[in-house]
Amino acid sequence: MKKGDPTILGTERIRKLLPSFTIPSIIAMTAVSLYNVVDSIFIGQGCGPLAIAGLAVTFPLMNLSAAFGAMVGVGASTVIGVKMGQKDYDNAENVLGHVVMLNIAIGAIFMIVCLSFLDDILMFFGASEMTLPYARDYMQVLLYGNILTHLYLGLNDAIRATGYPKRAMAATLTAVVINTLFNYIFILKMGLGIKGAAMGTLCAQFVAFSMNIFHFSRKSTFLRFKRKVFRLRRHYTKSILSIGMSSFFANSCACLVVLLINNGLKTYGGDLYIGAYGISNRIVMIFAMIVMGLNQGAQPIISYNYGAGHFSRFFKTYKLGAILATGITCCAFIVGEFFPNAVVSLFTDDEELISYACHALRIMVCVFPLVGFQMMSVGFFTAVGKAKKAIFLSLTRQLVFLVPLLTFLPMWFGVDGVWMSMPISDLLSVLTTGTMVYLQIRQFHLNPESLRATV
Repeated sequence: MKKGDPTILGTERIRKLLPSFTIPSIIAMTAVSLYNVVDSIFIGQGCGPLAIAGLAVTFPLMNLSAAFGAMVGVGASTVIGVKMGQKDYDNAENVLGHVVMLNIAIGAIFMIVCLSFLDDILMFFGASEMTLPYARDYMQVLLYGNILTHLYLGLNDAIRATGYPKRAMAATLTAVVINTLFNYIFILKMGLGIKGAAMGTLCAQFVAFSMNIFHFSRKSTFLRFKRKVFRLRRHYTKSILSIGMSSFFANSCACLVVLLINNGLKTYGGDLYIGAYGISNRIVMIFAMIVMGLNQGAQPIISYNYGAGHFSRFFKTYKLGAILATGITCCAFIVGEFFPNAVVSLFTDDEELISYACHALRIMVCVFPLVGFQMMSVGFFTAVGKAKKAIFLSLTRQLVFLVPLLTFLPMWFGVDGVWMSMPISDLLSVLTTGTMVYLQIRQFHLNPESLRATV
């Protein structure tokens, strides 16, 4: 079998194929979460607890940036996977060109708008007079490199979708190592503070982006850059953005949610409570990113076999992935409930902040074992091109259920109401997801024509 030949997605045994795609993706996404954790640890230890709170204030804006990037990356990866399943390699390469063009356009617009109103945006997201300077210094640097960030992440998704998960993993791991190195140099040795953390992030992304460009420029690569692919076509732009809209809404809702969390904590607690959320959220995200890696690894297999009409193969991939995802989120529950002090202490030595963060973490993960199934199911609907259903499920967890809970529970329970709203929302969304998955699988069984890919 030719190296990089995507036809193995339709022929190799699922139990052998799934690990070969998901393990590199899990390693890569774990590295991404460590990437963020490294920033938080260096900022917390090198700049103090207020800097941690300032970093937490930037989460909504980073989520919003990620929303636009994911809309292109996830949408394009799905279309590429389906086209390869249909043996339509020329149009798969055309979609690859759209990854570059759309990310440049969207990244530039986002950068200009956010830099023009940065202080107002950060104050809206929960910054105080004490934390605004930290948040501003961090986001200014990242926004100047926003196009680079979008291109790196989008091309990494495309590398994985075209059958090279290990190369996508290698680019991400390289970025993590370089980020750690430059954080040490810029923050601890050169004293650049929180700006140094952002500079280290961009340096790491530039190296990883260069690796991605090299990959798609090689003649030996299965799909590669050609001059003719760098032209936007309405049909593919519409397909990419519509399918990627579920990821866009998921990240946009995350932006809104963090905004409400930060402002609720600011109102009922203070800056240290925002810092506590910043720490506990980073810990939870390590496990969530592992599930996302599992999702990313499974997505090309599901999309390819859906495009090829192989129901048993893409459903088996989803089912096995859901079982593994549940195991991962069970690990998060164990860590958060039984060892919170050990992990929180990595970020800060401030006893008050440690106490707040441990309390938050225990509440946040109390129903987390169920979340893996929900996340895997959203990825399943995205991978088979059921964009509206994926969007709906993304909205239920982070908007339909969580926003009302964040609005009313803090009025009755104060800071604890903020923490409690998250597991309650998770439980409600899992029940909704289970119902929709059952109905979708039943439709596939009763109506085989619904398996026909249309992207």
